[in-house]
Amino acid sequence: MNSEVPELDGVHHVKLPVTDLERSRAWYQSRLGYERVMEFRDGENIIGLLMSHPRGGPALGLWLDPERAAALAGFDYFAFGAPNRKALEKLASRLTALGERHPGVHPGAIGWVLPHVKDPDGHELRFQCAT
Repeated sequence: MNSEVPELDGVHHVKLPVTDLERSRAWYQSRLGYERVMEFRDGENIIGLLMSHPRGGPALGLWLDPERAAALAGFDYFAFGAPNRKALEKLASRLTALGERHPGVHPGAIGWVLPHVKDPDGHELRFQCAT
């Protein structure tokens, strides 16, 4: 191993710009099980939320920034990991039952993928596993 390469330890958190904090909080909670941990304020106004996932998902920051949210809509700039295909299939079924449109689980370049899930701001979410 090259000792000049900095040591890193996974993803600490993912931060998404959103147009409506409460709407996005409710969506990530109801669809993926995220829970609110902390609020960030600018005086009286809540401008951001930190959310955690009880079963291994990365910490998720939601930040009130409508202009950036609109600019990034439709791009899948990260993928949530899943332990296996069965977990992806279960998630796909849950999303379908909640009225979310997606193409289902299918083979990806590596393993299996559930792509094209859109959050309320149109951020494209991708879920992937190696097995």
